[in-house]
Amino acid sequence: MTQTSGLLASNVMHFARLLRRTGLPVGPAETIAATRALTHIEIGQRHAVQAALRAVMVHRHEHQEMFDTAFSLFWRNPDATKFAAALAAMDGMRAPEEERAPPGARRLAEAMAATKDKPPREGEPPQTIDATLTFSETEKLNAMDFEAMSARDITRAKTEIAKLRLPLDQHRTRRWKLSAAGRRIDLKATMRGSMRTGGEIMSLARTAPKIKPPPLVVLCDISGSMARYAQILLHFLHSVANDREQVSVFLFGTRLSNISRQLRHRDPEVAFQMIASLVPDWSGGTRIGEALASFNRHWARRVLGQGAVVLLVTDGLDRDGAQGLAANMERLHRSCRRLIWLNPLLRWDGFSPKTQGAKAMLPHVD
Repeated sequence: MTQTSGLLASNVMHFARLLRRTGLPVGPAETIAATRALTHIEIGQRHAVQAALRAVMVHRHEHQEMFDTAFSLFWRNPDATKFAAALAAMDGMRAPEEERAPPGARRLAEAMAATKDKPPREGEPPQTIDATLTFSETEKLNAMDFEAMSARDITRAKTEIAKLRLPLDQHRTRRWKLSAAGRRIDLKATMRGSMRTGGEIMSLARTAPKIKPPPLVVLCDISGSMARYAQILLHFLHSVANDREQVSVFLFGTRLSNISRQLRHRDPEVAFQMIASLVPDWSGGTRIGEALASFNRHWARRVLGQGAVVLLVTDGLDRDGAQGLAANMERLHRSCRRLIWLNPLLRWDGFSPKTQGAKAMLPHVD
């Protein structure tokens, strides 16, 4: 192997390690295939190199944006230490054109900082950094900065979230399925089975009701007092939304926002950025009664069918002094199978519902 090909293979391995650290499933097979692919193209053509690597290292559409960002940054400056330092310094700067950092900027910086680089070889020209990853000052003030969650935090959250299970009872549907333990005899299935034995009935086919988890509706408070809890809870809800069929998630502060579609994106970071651009009232005030009234009026009939369970996540602190909250809680309770109130203040010993909002909500939860 020549010196040039050896350096190329080293860079490909380094790049594959970077992609793995950002969460992309790139293994030894993809690394070997990438190295071989580069032997069939003109290395001097940057776009050809990018296309060849993408073809063998990316298997899902939602990973393309992360790959393209990583490729652009890594192949401008493969010196991980200098790159990470520069990117971290840029993190707090204001963009002249109010540009937004691409998804995964922080994860890419941490991944490159964690990668051990070999010292530059003699005679190699020093690499320069050519990147313009900056955050808008307006975005920092008016929207939640989901990029503040580091790659290590995301990995730890995923590990813990994978252990969590919703303690919701399964419920019987109106549909039936064949079951040896069923009590109901299915005559049609019995007759079809007898065709295999010349019309003689050897056994009775039985059916039982289909069992499935009930639809889940989550109403999550994202006001200033709840923002830090909601941020972690969103990781759990993202896992639930991609694991169950009927999950609807709404965020509310001073207004109600339906994020069900955005939360179903497989990549959590992309999903959270979509949510950040959709929800304008993160870390603001709280109008629980008004938010529940909006839900009851516009969404209840659409998502509360088939015995839905509602999970209400809030500390009960209402800026409007619980105006109309009791009536809307009662209506919501009547419309669903169960109404569960998740209050983070319950972690404190001796907590009692003394606020007007908490007192109005408590009689209407299960």
